[in-house]
Amino acid sequence: MILITGASRNIGKYLFDKYLSEKEDVYGTFNKTSDISGNRLSKVDISNYQNVSEWISSIENLNTITLINCAGISYNSFAHKADPDEWRKVFEVNVFGAFNCIRCVLPLMRQQQFGRIINLSSVVPQKPTPGVSAYSASKSALWGLTKSISAEVGSLNITINNINLGYVNLGMGVESVPEAYQEIIKKQIPGGKFCEPSDIFQTVEFLRNTSYINGTSIDLNGGLV
Repeated sequence: MILITGASRNIGKYLFDKYLSEKEDVYGTFNKTSDISGNRLSKVDISNYQNVSEWISSIENLNTITLINCAGISYNSFAHKADPDEWRKVFEVNVFGAFNCIRCVLPLMRQQQFGRIINLSSVVPQKPTPGVSAYSASKSALWGLTKSISAEVGSLNITINNINLGYVNLGMGVESVPEAYQEIIKKQIPGGKFCEPSDIFQTVEFLRNTSYINGTSIDLNGGLV
């Protein structure tokens, strides 16, 4: 069974629709998107632990769980001008939200002695970029979270890993970047192009089907330098 946060937009929606098309048992969350229908998508504020707990409890026969944490927000501002409340919101969704979901499924995974947790992180913490301190800090926080939890659950056939995404032809990684700057970025990528969503799906599947990769990150960035 596959659980995907942020399943109404961008990468989360792509993965949700892809797994649905392959007849997988998949459920997802949304929060702000308004035109949602179907009983497999639930409105959940993942920064609220109680909301997440109620969502998990509402899904029947949860087993062989893969949790894919796609939900995320960004806030662009130079640090000396940043609004502390807006900065905090990024952490509440990107870090606390991911943890809340992990916290709710881990007891089930431990009981079943199986689980796959995949967090979508970013290349941004590895590449100095002005104006994204909140997003960068939140995504790098997932690395430490993953390392620690992997040591707690590795003996139970539960794995937790990150995919550090570069620029993808989908979602907020590219949509807010001016076209002229996109061309500059592409010149820093050996292949001269952005990641395709299908590459993300294949990487997720690789992690789902590999039991010996745990507590680490895969850089899916095309060799961006």
